[in-house]
Amino acid sequence: MMIGRIEEKQKLLRAHGSEYSQFVTVYGRRRVGKTFFVRETFGYKFTFEHSGLAKTGMKGQLEHWQSSMKYHGNMAGRPKTWIEAFDQLKDLIMSSKEKKKVVFIDEMPWMDTPRSGFIGALEGFWNGWASARKDVTLIVCGSATSWIINKLIKNKSGLRGRVTAKIQILPFTLAECEKYAVQAKLGMQRIQVAECAMIMGGIPYYWSFLDRSKSLAQNIDDLFFNENGELYGEYDELFSSLFKNPEPYIRIIGLLGNKKVGMTRDEIIANGVTDNGKLTELLKDLEQCGFIRKYAAYGYESNHSIFQLVDSYTLFYHKFIKENLKRDERFWSHNVGKPVYNNWCGLAFERLCLLHVNQIKQALGITGVVSGVCSWRVDKNGELPGAQIDLVLDRDDNVIDLCEMKFTRERFAITAEYNGKLLNKRARFLEVADKSKGIHMILISAQGAVRNAYLEEFQKVITLDSLFAEYLTI
Repeated sequence: MMIGRIEEKQKLLRAHGSEYSQFVTVYGRRRVGKTFFVRETFGYKFTFEHSGLAKTGMKGQLEHWQSSMKYHGNMAGRPKTWIEAFDQLKDLIMSSKEKKKVVFIDEMPWMDTPRSGFIGALEGFWNGWASARKDVTLIVCGSATSWIINKLIKNKSGLRGRVTAKIQILPFTLAECEKYAVQAKLGMQRIQVAECAMIMGGIPYYWSFLDRSKSLAQNIDDLFFNENGELYGEYDELFSSLFKNPEPYIRIIGLLGNKKVGMTRDEIIANGVTDNGKLTELLKDLEQCGFIRKYAAYGYESNHSIFQLVDSYTLFYHKFIKENLKRDERFWSHNVGKPVYNNWCGLAFERLCLLHVNQIKQALGITGVVSGVCSWRVDKNGELPGAQIDLVLDRDDNVIDLCEMKFTRERFAITAEYNGKLLNKRARFLEVADKSKGIHMILISAQGAVRNAYLEEFQKVITLDSLFAEYLTI
């Protein structure tokens, strides 16, 4: 049974129910469940279904096309060109007795091999034939999000403006992860669901390998640290499947994986990434694929953007899997509860919170208030220590929320030392803050907070339960 994707499913079915032919793109990060979403929506029944092949030339792609044609009843031979291939698709559609013909082409970016003329043939099929009918729903899918966006959605030539519906499939929220855990009978409490999401992100494919008879630590060891684990080599496959030349993307991800608050474009260049006119495109591709986020730094102009790694699995890889030089197959079990694990929990929980800003706003009761999301940091100045705040909500109702995020397995106790750091952050932020706005301190703590005198510094405490809430759109 499909979990979530309610609005996405409604949008796809609305397109299918249109009076006219529709060109729909479905895109999202690798392993996020795009193919499953389309198949479940249509009950696995299509007039024609086909998937491109990774790292395969034009001849191999066309041979595979012929195989898909045969499966659906068209016994024509192997096409020599993509124009001929789409002519076969026209014949198949015209022979179908279905009222609305659903054509699902998965992993289309792989089909667009060099000098194959694929895009031109697709353009001819849609512009010159399918769009003139009223009975075709063409659904195009692919993990290479940048290809879908640049070649189809933002096409500047023949396919310009031809896409009639865009559907992005995002990773599961915590609420959806919890539903999956219940459906799979994993026996997890919310703290464990959150920790699993901090490792795997909301990627259904990764969650599907969890063995309900094992603990979370045992599962993580088996999947990521055992050479025979299903996800042992996932990192290399992840980027090679998305980008024809993955090396520059991996280089950028590697840099951001070591920077808690992220890096500016200039800092990325200063750390060895050559700007040969392609850096902006590389960063945009990574952002569109959901690996990084681009955000503003409070107090700086909009062109002072910071790029931060937010993909949970990729962050986990750089923190632990990449550094597992001894090839310890029980690495995770051996490190749970140790300082390196606790430090990672804090960082990963911050990322998890950043992916649930809508739920945080909902808990604050400000879903109807326009709020800028940014971060802030300041370097040491003389005797004044440096400070940083990873989540700042700059609200249009004249309040700025400074959010502190803490992941503990028991209620967080604010100590005198931590309170001193907190007061320093607030004081230093006030140096640059808009003087017309009030400053609220918000504590986001997985298990809440111990009530003591220092807790009064916070206007509100948000717990893990709020992050698990369904986000209610207005």
